[in-house]
Amino acid sequence: QVPLVESGGGLVQPGGSLKLSCTTSSDFLSYYGIGWFRQAPGEEREGVSCVSSRDGSTTYASSVKGRFTISRDASKNTVYLQMNNLKPEDTATYYCATTDYDCEGYDAVDAEHDYWGQGTQVTVSS
Repeated sequence: QVPLVESGGGLVQPGGSLKLSCTTSSDFLSYYGIGWFRQAPGEEREGVSCVSSRDGSTTYASSVKGRFTISRDASKNTVYLQMNNLKPEDTATYYCATTDYDCEGYDAVDAEHDYWGQGTQVTVSS
């Protein structure tokens, strides 16, 4: 059983929206924070957003704040990333991964992530 499974990527025009899903288990949602990350070809991986397991608090990279919204639905064991007003620079492969319970340092280069999803491609282009 794959611990984390992403879906929802695709091709969208600039200004459009996509909603990514990261489906996992109830145990994982209880134990781990869940983060969204992205990586474009030739670029370093970037932490996009994270939702805490402790209290559902959220954090965002400055590049997406105000445009992206992370949420968690415990009844579906799923974490979502709603992406609005997409820009060409948002083009990347998006991954979800387990993080620190409280998203502490989730986007640090040396942060530990026990599990990763397989990734889903997001392409923003006219």
